[in-house]
Amino acid sequence: MAQIISMYDIQRIKQRFGIIGNTPALDRAIDIAMQVAATDLSVLITGESGVGKEVFPQIIHQNSARKHGVYLAVNCGAIPEGTIDSELFGHEKGSFTGATDNRKGYFEGADGGTIFLDEVADLPMPTQVRLLRVLETGEFIKVGGTKVLKSNVRVIAATNVNISEAIMRGKFREDLFYRLNTVPIFIQPLRERKEDIYLLFRKFAADFAEKYRMPAIQLTEDAQHSMAAYYWPGNIRQLKNITEQISIIEHQRTINAEILKQYLPEQMSSNLPALYNKDDNEKSFASEREILYKILFDMRNDVNDLKRLVAAQNYVEMMPNREPMTVQEPEIIDTQEIKDESLSISDREADLIQKALEKCRGRRRNAAKELGISERTLYRKIKEYNLDEEEKDE
Repeated sequence: MAQIISMYDIQRIKQRFGIIGNTPALDRAIDIAMQVAATDLSVLITGESGVGKEVFPQIIHQNSARKHGVYLAVNCGAIPEGTIDSELFGHEKGSFTGATDNRKGYFEGADGGTIFLDEVADLPMPTQVRLLRVLETGEFIKVGGTKVLKSNVRVIAATNVNISEAIMRGKFREDLFYRLNTVPIFIQPLRERKEDIYLLFRKFAADFAEKYRMPAIQLTEDAQHSMAAYYWPGNIRQLKNITEQISIIEHQRTINAEILKQYLPEQMSSNLPALYNKDDNEKSFASEREILYKILFDMRNDVNDLKRLVAAQNYVEMMPNREPMTVQEPEIIDTQEIKDESLSISDREADLIQKALEKCRGRRRNAAKELGISERTLYRKIKEYNLDEEEKDE
């Protein structure tokens, strides 16, 4: 039967472990930690960096039957990949360069206690296999050893990585995830605990005032609003650091929004929609315009060429008794010329005949040959389009 955790118990835990906040999600996380403490189930704590995940393994351990045993917190991301197996499981003398003696690992040394594996997603794949075996059977083998050892250790893990994505990328074993995630605890980011932000600030300000023997800093109302609107990418850790900076640097003890703004990175100063800086983006937009203009100019030239080729081909197909004709590559003309130019077939035909006559200096036979038509057809077309011109002697 599940243990009933009262609000009094939750408040007692907050006071004991220095937890500040009254949001329902925070109370729920504490309640789960208290419920699971009486068991030996594995727990996976998730949440962004700086939200205070490291407090919850201590709550679980101190309220469990293992509270008199060893409690070890191991930052998996801080141990080099080449030595992580030796750190966790120990090694035999001579198993690798520098192994001058036998060494106990954390699992052997914490027998009967609790191990907190922080940033567990940073473990290399071979180590994940070893960890899975310990979780399932309690057995492990030292690096360079052959003897199977047993360890009665409770494992609590934490990560700020999206484990599902890590599994899809092949960076984390799915079976290990399910084994660790027997009981999940999620810690909200600070931006989702707006009503707790000012409470945390006041606690940190009082602590630093005592530490540095100075009056505690206070926030004006506009500064409180600015603090609540800030995104807090570093969560509680960032809030604590900023409070310490202001406590030490500022001479005046009442902090307004303008002073506070100096300590908040501008690029993430609020959770409102981000505004771009016009000056910073002018060059980018100008560059994009140039690329678009070039594309449009090239397209215009292609369309001009296509229109002229199609017009010439249509003319050739209309001419009776035509002879093979070579269509010369047309020159590229301005867009305005195409816009004002008539697209009538008859106008184009008359224009071509006129140009052929001018080229052949009025010699109709040569013009007819140039156009690929018979002289009779040329004469008829000249009369039809009123292009009568005195024929030159050949």
